[in-house]
Amino acid sequence: MRREERYRGIVSYFSEAMPVAESELNFTSPYELLVAVMLSAQCTDKRVNLTTPALFERYPSAEELSKATEGEIYEYIKSISYPNNKARNLSRMARMLMEEFGGVVPDTVGELERLPGVGRKTANVVASVLFGREVMPVDTHVFRVSRRIGLTVGAKNPLQAEQQLEKGFPRHLLPIAHHWLILHGRYVCTARKPKCEECGIRLWCKSAPKGE
Repeated sequence: MRREERYRGIVSYFSEAMPVAESELNFTSPYELLVAVMLSAQCTDKRVNLTTPALFERYPSAEELSKATEGEIYEYIKSISYPNNKARNLSRMARMLMEEFGGVVPDTVGELERLPGVGRKTANVVASVLFGREVMPVDTHVFRVSRRIGLTVGAKNPLQAEQQLEKGFPRHLLPIAHHWLILHGRYVCTARKPKCEECGIRLWCKSAPKGE
């Protein structure tokens, strides 16, 4: 099967089966999403959602967060993976956001990547979710699933996977395609034991068991 045919089949399926696909992180503002995505690195959305309510109640904006010490922030996020590094990054990010952007989350990937602790994946997520930018964030789910089902071939790192996916999906679908792949990887195409028998895209998956 040609990759173009695989993309068409997968897009057709998800467009019908999952016409609405959104982030599972809880947020009410651009600032909250940025913080939540930074916290979600190598951590589950569920754990982040359990942690952020108290954090956002104490620091409801970048201005308040910028005034907090790393130690103070740590106390609110210590149940998250790598809390020391994340507390440091959140503190530095908030200060730069206030000093250089007036407390407003920037709307381009390039500007977002300037913020401490904001890598390409985080910048892409924020730009896609908040501003509808036609980019493809690649996290562990997207990287694994896209390789397993054959949307990427030979991608050695997230950037190579991102570049292939951005060429394969229609550009206007990139923001939702990102969520399709994440949710599919989270609930169906799981890492250790994919649920191939209930997978709606098995007809286009290069790894589906023979006979499926």
